[in-house]
Amino acid sequence: MQVATLSFQNIHTHGPLFADLLRARHRTFIEQAQWDLPQADGMEFDQYDTPASRWVAVHDYGRILAGVRLTPTTHRCGIYSYMIRDAQKGLLETIPTTLLYEQAPVAAHVWESSRVFVCDDVPANLRMRVQMRLIAEMVRAGREVGATAVLGLIPANSPRLARRVGLDCVAAGPVLDIGGSASVCVNISMATKMH
Repeated sequence: MQVATLSFQNIHTHGPLFADLLRARHRTFIEQAQWDLPQADGMEFDQYDTPASRWVAVHDYGRILAGVRLTPTTHRCGIYSYMIRDAQKGLLETIPTTLLYEQAPVAAHVWESSRVFVCDDVPANLRMRVQMRLIAEMVRAGREVGATAVLGLIPANSPRLARRVGLDCVAAGPVLDIGGSASVCVNISMATKMH
């Protein structure tokens, strides 16, 4: 099992890994979760997949097992900034504006995590290991770009898992039904010591 953090600076060194990640997102979010998202050539993408973002991929010789996207909260592209803030501002009709208790941050030391997934064909006996690798690489990649905190919209049962593996994860909003799944915004400290 391998991990890679992709950026527009290094994407060329990873062969088809980025396209494979977007294909895995397509299977996870469009085919399985039935979300209405932009797609092309069997890949899922949106307005937040820009050169400002980073993508963490857990893979086994190119076969994607899990992934997450990291985006700086200071980024802007046209009317968009980052998903959680744009949802709060009412720009995304599928995500409630009430997803945060406070105003969405815009700060160089805070990044957003989004499109978090573990592929459904990852065997049960490997899922925890895959999740641990994904979390550890997300923390490493976050620290590398200067993040001291990550704001994420995740499945409502994930904070319990995060705490179990040593991640400092605190709810930043209420549990909401988003796309048929119970989800919650969380603040994750990058100062965490992983087990």
